[in-house]
Amino acid sequence: MAAKKSGIGKYFVWGLLGLLLLGLGGFGATNFSGTVRSIGKVGEAEISTSDYFRALQAEMRNFQERTGQALSFQQAQSLGLTQQVLSQLVVTAALENEASVLGISVGDERLAGDLRKIRAFQGVDGSFNRDAYRLTLDSAGLNERSFEEKLRDESASTLLQGAVLAGVRLPDTYVDTLISYTGERRAFTWAEVSETELEVLPAPTEEELRAHYEDNIALFTRPETKRLTYVWLTPEMIVDSVEVDEDSLRAAYDERKEEFDLPERRLVERLVFNDQAAAEAALARVDAGEAAFEDLVIERGLELADTDLGDVTQGDLGKAAEVVFGADVGQVVGPAPTTLGPALFRVNAVLPAQLTSFEDAVPALRGELALDRARRVIDTQIQSFDDEMAAGVTLDELAASTDLDLGTLGWTGENDEDIAGYPAFRDAAEAVEISDYPAITQLGDGGVFALRLDEVLDPTPFPYEEVELRVQADWRRAQKVDALFARAESLAAELGEGVTFEGAGLAAQTEEGLTRTAYGADLPRPVLDAVFDMKPNEVRALRAGDLAVVVRMDDVLDVDKDSEQAKQLAQLFRDQAAQDVAQDLFRALSTDIQTRAGVDLDQPAINAVHANFQ
Repeated sequence: MAAKKSGIGKYFVWGLLGLLLLGLGGFGATNFSGTVRSIGKVGEAEISTSDYFRALQAEMRNFQERTGQALSFQQAQSLGLTQQVLSQLVVTAALENEASVLGISVGDERLAGDLRKIRAFQGVDGSFNRDAYRLTLDSAGLNERSFEEKLRDESASTLLQGAVLAGVRLPDTYVDTLISYTGERRAFTWAEVSETELEVLPAPTEEELRAHYEDNIALFTRPETKRLTYVWLTPEMIVDSVEVDEDSLRAAYDERKEEFDLPERRLVERLVFNDQAAAEAALARVDAGEAAFEDLVIERGLELADTDLGDVTQGDLGKAAEVVFGADVGQVVGPAPTTLGPALFRVNAVLPAQLTSFEDAVPALRGELALDRARRVIDTQIQSFDDEMAAGVTLDELAASTDLDLGTLGWTGENDEDIAGYPAFRDAAEAVEISDYPAITQLGDGGVFALRLDEVLDPTPFPYEEVELRVQADWRRAQKVDALFARAESLAAELGEGVTFEGAGLAAQTEEGLTRTAYGADLPRPVLDAVFDMKPNEVRALRAGDLAVVVRMDDVLDVDKDSEQAKQLAQLFRDQAAQDVAQDLFRALSTDIQTRAGVDLDQPAINAVHANFQ
């Protein structure tokens, strides 16, 4: 049914599982003081304060899990999460009200079936568990009666939704038209015009270059530029001045002893058996050459990846360590005891033990410790830097009295060298205004910077004398492109009169049948776009960036509607179109219900719920 494919149910009957599961996921009960029990209603269907609180809490938690970022309530409001949750609850209430008006309800049998499907209420065997049901509701501050009434109402609204969306299907003509458009193919021949086809271009006169400069002035115009003065300091700038004593080096070496003293390791695969006899029989087959380790794995319905233990030490293998570490590379050994049962092991490689002495580890340790100490040195100076600027010290004066380096930059947004390569600096340079006060900001690698906007230069053409070489290069490029296209037009005319590509000296490429979206690295996009606008045997000259191309459209190939690809595409179009229509129907239904029943929201009650998040 189209309604099931559309996913509309997941969105509009969000309360059915959203409230029941997300709201019961361990958030705990929340009691609101006073007599306010709802934040509004649609017709006679109320939206309870508890439902709104749980739904908003669940949405905020989902956002944090998706993004991995903490989310304050103020941020949730600015992102529109509160309005989104409220809109969802209004739609759910609208459906419940309409189901009540129409007399749609579900019986006890349907209600019991819905309860049994909720995973939070199931025991370890997957069946409904009365104790789990009661404890889950208690933890969420709900009683069985109110919960079951809510579930009954939402089940009824689900029936209403299914009735509205049942049978949504687009006519075959609609789908066939889309298939014909997207699946139709073109067979064509094309070739790039080589520069060897061109005569040597004459040297440009100064008048021609100046005319090209004027005609293409945008290419030779400096963009808006911010003149910035900045100071910065990174750990690398002061690392050479940071001393690291031997005691610290030895302490770091001892702390990371496992990195510098690696025991022998082996790359091992393990296949576990149910009993010793089965394992011994399998090993006998391997030793007799009747089966390989891979065969044993496949017979068990597994893949080699399922048996891979990676690199292991003797300590990782327990009682199996002796037999595994006594085997040669490629040997299958065992059976050996494991916590899962007797197992066969195959050794794929031996990684020798590695011991790095303290003396050999010192260079790496010193560099890491010095950088870490340099970061801490900078961190302790941040407050003093800010204090000095607050007292009126300029960036120039601050650089003269500290380790900070002073620099200037013409910021256009395209800079990426040195400090301009740091995202924090780039963001600050984009946002800075003339009136902004310089402040110390962290670069992200332990470094810091502060910047000042001195002036903003409007877009201005570079003087001709400064960009003369660029003008010459661009003039030659433009002349070459024009000459290539002129040659392509001449060749296209010859091909149109019956000359072959080979006869015209072109290295032709033939495409047997490409669809509109079959773009490839070697095929210029304008060629594929053009052939779907050409008639059979038509020849054209095309510009493709700095290339000139000659193309002949050979044949129109209709889509094979019986092919598996076409059938899959047809089903995709049919489902997508049904989803779009279903969404439109549901929006219309929801809007109509809300208009007829009326939506009454209590803003003070909503604010009271929001206060619990502050």
